[in-house]
Amino acid sequence: MDIAKHLAVIDLLCDRAFPAEHGRTDVGTGGPGYLIAELQTSGDFHEDDGTERELAEEQYEAERDALGERLAERWGPADVLSLSSTFERAMEGEDIGEPWATLASQVPDVHLWQAPTGRWVALGVSQWDDELPFQLLAVVTAVDPP
Repeated sequence: MDIAKHLAVIDLLCDRAFPAEHGRTDVGTGGPGYLIAELQTSGDFHEDDGTERELAEEQYEAERDALGERLAERWGPADVLSLSSTFERAMEGEDIGEPWATLASQVPDVHLWQAPTGRWVALGVSQWDDELPFQLLAVVTAVDPP
């Protein structure tokens, strides 16, 4: 993991204008009020007996925590926000705004700060399915957490 590179991406997102439409960006995805950077992506786990997946999950969580320590030096300790109830509410038909709806469908929890700019910055580890890659995600948004 390249913490300096990841911090530079987060700084860029904190200063960048949000896209007017939902879609791909040079570092991930974005839309009105948010940007999501895919900082790092693992390989997939189609041929895995579970061992490689477990090790990758531990590695990605450790990398999120290491990056979070650097952000905590800037902005103080993170709040850890579980997204499970947000996911349940979305499944029951509640309209959850982006980026929170997307995050809740793929990230169990995020480490969350409010930057001096007023934007929210979140770090999370995503995995859509047992066979698919892990991703270390950084989110910058003007949309308050649910």
